[in-house]
Amino acid sequence: MTSIDTITLEVADPAAAERFYAAAFGLGDRLRLRASREPSTGFRGFTLSLVVSQPADVRALIDSAVAAGAATLKPVAKSMWGWGGVVQAPDGTIWKVATPAKKDTGPATGRVDSVVLLLGVADVAASKRFYTEHGLTVGKSFGRMYVEFAGSGSMKLALYRRKALAKDAGVSPEGSGAHRLTIGGAGEPFTDPDGFAWETAPMAAMS
Repeated sequence: MTSIDTITLEVADPAAAERFYAAAFGLGDRLRLRASREPSTGFRGFTLSLVVSQPADVRALIDSAVAAGAATLKPVAKSMWGWGGVVQAPDGTIWKVATPAKKDTGPATGRVDSVVLLLGVADVAASKRFYTEHGLTVGKSFGRMYVEFAGSGSMKLALYRRKALAKDAGVSPEGSGAHRLTIGGAGEPFTDPDGFAWETAPMAAMS
């Protein structure tokens, strides 16, 4: 297993979630949905980041998500590293839209350059070791705070301390129950130290 091939969100109402994501982000087959009735309260321990090329795209995608029914957790704002905003989808998933660019170079395109799945973990060093033993290659590492793995496609995996990730998302770190997330890769199924489940991705998704 060397990369993420699929991201599946487990939602209470797949049809409603499909309508929301088609209207909000237009991610196509990069995002999968399936029904789940497992209880989940508070912060689920992960966020999904959409990386775009310029501030106009951040604003356009955040506006589209809010118009489709998302709740604003952090309005679009400029920071030291670029521009970003955070919303929570009706199914409870937290999404951040961000760009390192400080200025626009043209009108918004709505294009998403990459998707980063950030897992909030108890021990970044231990989880980093776990994932490298399962075949991932570290791309960026900032001590015991943040690790990003190199990806072969448009989806990447990163690890962040749970409390820091919740703060970045603008929510309380408290939460219990199911993560309501399943990650697909080329290897055998496994569950990581923080309870995030991986499954063998369908061949069509890996081609």
